[in-house]
Amino acid sequence: MIDVARDGAIWTLTLNRPDKANALTGGMLAMLADAVGEAVADKAARAIILTGTGKVFSAGADLDAARAGLATDPVWERLSSAISNAPVLTIAALNGTAAGGALGMVLAADLRIAVPTAKIFYPVMKLGFLPQPSDPARLTRLVGPSRAALILMAGQKVAAEDALAMGLIDRITDDPLVMAQELAADAASASRDHVRAIKTMIHAASAG
Repeated sequence: MIDVARDGAIWTLTLNRPDKANALTGGMLAMLADAVGEAVADKAARAIILTGTGKVFSAGADLDAARAGLATDPVWERLSSAISNAPVLTIAALNGTAAGGALGMVLAADLRIAVPTAKIFYPVMKLGFLPQPSDPARLTRLVGPSRAALILMAGQKVAAEDALAMGLIDRITDDPLVMAQELAADAASASRDHVRAIKTMIHAASAG
């Protein structure tokens, strides 16, 4: 359910459960976190791209798994922390809508690209769950507290154009995977230390 491909300095991790709108199970999340770890361990890696198959990036947690305890499982934070801390450029290439807990990995990425039909939403208020611990802070850094409340508390679905305007995504394109590969080109040709140093500087600036 997770496809891993490596093309030189660029690793691509693909959610492959299109019959279930790429809804995430605990096993899928663990596989993603492990794959990020493998990419980080690969000294040739300079970029990681996260994408999906089908028309939806991910509907979020598999609801049966969420009700069985996945909603509060630390594997979500393990994955988002691995992406955020990876010393490489990380890009979420959204082939469609990203919802719920799936936003954790999207928010943790350095860049977010989406198809024009994508929507972003996080229905934790409606479903009675809390967002993953690091998600509200990352979301607020991107869009500000009021818009974070609009998404997390008012349950608004944000269309791609509006997401671009508020800084939630960075580009809209019909082929986000191709654009992600193009955006990763500079990092792919740089040294690992150079990529890590610039990412560290950006993180320090955003934390301040």
